[in-house]
Amino acid sequence: MVALGSLYAATPAATDARAKELIRTLKLTVLSKESGYLGTIGVSAQKVDVGGRMLAVQSQNYYMLTRERPINYLHWLAPDDTHILVEGGPVDYFIFHPDGRVEKVTLGFDYAAGQRPVVSVPGGCWKALKLHEGVSFALMVNALSPEFTPDRVKIGEGEEWVKRFAGTAPWATPERLREFIGPNWISDVAKGPAK
Repeated sequence: MVALGSLYAATPAATDARAKELIRTLKLTVLSKESGYLGTIGVSAQKVDVGGRMLAVQSQNYYMLTRERPINYLHWLAPDDTHILVEGGPVDYFIFHPDGRVEKVTLGFDYAAGQRPVVSVPGGCWKALKLHEGVSFALMVNALSPEFTPDRVKIGEGEEWVKRFAGTAPWATPERLREFIGPNWISDVAKGPAK
């Protein structure tokens, strides 16, 4: 009888060289503002009406964080966003719900430590991702439903957002929240009056 492990190819070591190989092979490009690397896989042929607009039921992308680009900066998405870890990791997901709740979920393969291979983020939430220290990369596939469109994403935030979520969890310090916003800081004056 053949051992089950011998039926599968060994996962290559999670090294910086492997990250570069994946970027090249999957044709990933730098994702401006959010950071990390992105590669479009495709969109479903099925359509759904969203506010009078026909959108694909789902779009799929490769997404990668590396040692050089370890943070996916804070952003808000209208669609549901499900991430599946393919290789590398772990990655912490910091999720900020519209009702003020926050979550920290670790995408990884150490199930005994509470990590999960899949993280689903509901539409209408803010999120930021951070690669664990000392890790070379994390390659993920994400499925967005309905499909991603540039007009249904918001990148960055400002002081009012920091005040709203500061202290909602031990990790949600003003300094950490500003780190998640990173270079995408938006002056509350520039945003205009609250609605």
